[in-house]
Amino acid sequence: MRKSLNILLAAGLLSVAACSQKPVTSSVAGADVADSADAAPKSLVDETMAWREGRVERLKRTNGWLSLVGLHWLEPGDHSLGSADDNDVQLTTGPAHIGRIRLADGKVTLTPQAEAGITVDGMTPDGPVELAPDSSGTPSQVAFDGQEAGFTVIERSGRLGLRVKDAEAKTRTGFLGIDYFDVTPEWRFDARFEAHPPGQTIKIASVINTLDDMANPGRVIFTKDGQEYSLEAVDEGDGELFLIFADRTSGKTTYGPGVSSTRTSGRGRSTRSSTSTRPTTRLVPSTSTRPVRCRRRRIA
Repeated sequence: MRKSLNILLAAGLLSVAACSQKPVTSSVAGADVADSADAAPKSLVDETMAWREGRVERLKRTNGWLSLVGLHWLEPGDHSLGSADDNDVQLTTGPAHIGRIRLADGKVTLTPQAEAGITVDGMTPDGPVELAPDSSGTPSQVAFDGQEAGFTVIERSGRLGLRVKDAEAKTRTGFLGIDYFDVTPEWRFDARFEAHPPGQTIKIASVINTLDDMANPGRVIFTKDGQEYSLEAVDEGDGELFLIFADRTSGKTTYGPGVSSTRTSGRGRSTRSSTSTRPTTRLVPSTSTRPVRCRRRRIA
């Protein structure tokens, strides 16, 4: 099965030649268009700049990634929880003593102290409450400090932990923007999607030293300078494909762990590259039989 799609790989993330280019600095409200970007078609520039501005806005949300302040893996048993030093699980924000949190039989139960003033899914609990993890599709939202901070339970490879966010985190309040390279039309490709047999998976290495089976519905194939390349696609269940790649700019002029991610619906929609916390897939010729499998999953 083959589908045509359009794929855009950001210059400087994939291009070795881009190592010598100076990145463009974006403002908090969005990215400034460099004069050199005028060489790219206006529609491409406008589309890319709109995506960059949208990305900044998503990051700046009160519950966006800039508000992330902690990740605490839970051990089986009953634990005290709060920001004070005497807690078994000490958070970097929130009430000094939130209450007790228990992990047993794969379930997380929170027993809050009344004076902690927390809410769970907008309601004030009057006793123990079981917290749904993100793997359920609708994770419980625990909030405190006037709803400006809180946590959710996440599940990764059978482990359960608390992902803590705070809208007043310095990473959010002090955010100045993102540096980008100029929009470069030669790094936008018409690619084709080749489907794998239904149910195929691919082993993905995580930062918590596990190998997870991820749905691998197919690969995306494109040509650059007469050479055909392919990227293995991962389906994370959101109706889009996720592609991961890195190059020799990683850790120098692009994100340290060496990451760029591209999302596409595979239905002719333009795709874009963005830095994330997911290293790394290499570009390999499409004639290669060696699978592209190395990636660390975002766990925070």
